[in-house]
Amino acid sequence: MARNTPTKVSYRALLVLALVAVGGYAFDQISKALVVSSMTEGETARVLGDVLQLHFIRNPGAAFSFATGLTWVFSLIAAGVVVFIVWFARRIHSLRWATVFGLLLGGVLGNLTDRLFREPSFGLGHVVDFISTPWMMPAIYNIADSCIVVSMVLFMLLTIRGIGLDGRRTTSADAAASAADESPAAPAPLVTPN
Repeated sequence: MARNTPTKVSYRALLVLALVAVGGYAFDQISKALVVSSMTEGETARVLGDVLQLHFIRNPGAAFSFATGLTWVFSLIAAGVVVFIVWFARRIHSLRWATVFGLLLGGVLGNLTDRLFREPSFGLGHVVDFISTPWMMPAIYNIADSCIVVSMVLFMLLTIRGIGLDGRRTTSADAAASAADESPAAPAPLVTPN
């Protein structure tokens, strides 16, 4: 027999999603404002030697400055992700999944804000990147990027562990029962007398 999935909205999950998204977004925007106001573009400041550096750049593209001429495409994709998360949020009943989607929403909103409101123009703005960890990867990123990456790692972990949007763990018996309920009934075998 298939499990009944909750149909009511989980206001606790929505609250967690909103708080995580607002927290990630605020941390991202405040840190970018501090970098823009206190550093010049291209400047590097060593925080922990080669482990952690601040290196202020403006990125017109995606990760690793990929597709620098397609900033408007990333703006559209980010807006689509935001709309999807807001629409999908009512289905989330797990605080862990709420955290995943909150981190994703906060991160996407952080970079989308840059693309919409920073120079050179609306929808084509360059994202402020400033975190450099050369020992780990040859990229310069920001808090929004970190939120997105952490959300994807948590997404994979919850998926691998079989944690559903309702917070319950799906076992192989649950999956088999669900599949059996969804498949048409097999016809009864014909019995013929000898």
